[in-house]
Amino acid sequence: MALPLAPIAAVALRYGTVAVATYAIARSVERGRRDQRAEDALDDVPEGLTAHRGRDAGVDADAEQVNATGRIRRVIRFGKNGPGLEIDAVSLTRIRVRKL
Repeated sequence: MALPLAPIAAVALRYGTVAVATYAIARSVERGRRDQRAEDALDDVPEGLTAHRGRDAGVDADAEQVNATGRIRRVIRFGKNGPGLEIDAVSLTRIRVRKL
């Protein structure tokens, strides 16, 4: 009995294309570094959402800036006394609008 190669070739071509694209993206991304100042700033963010709108002294007079922070910290357990995961998601956002 003959082996139908057309369906296998289509699947192989599709997965091969995804693999090559993933490899190309992985090669183009620079290796990051850990900045302790940024780590400290993320650790200082309170849980929940905050927003601040105002003009800072060091910002251009025509610039309006909105700063927002968000943090969610949860512990997920598998079973009553089973292993657990702590999830700590932090976001710092700055949106600056300036008249030109």
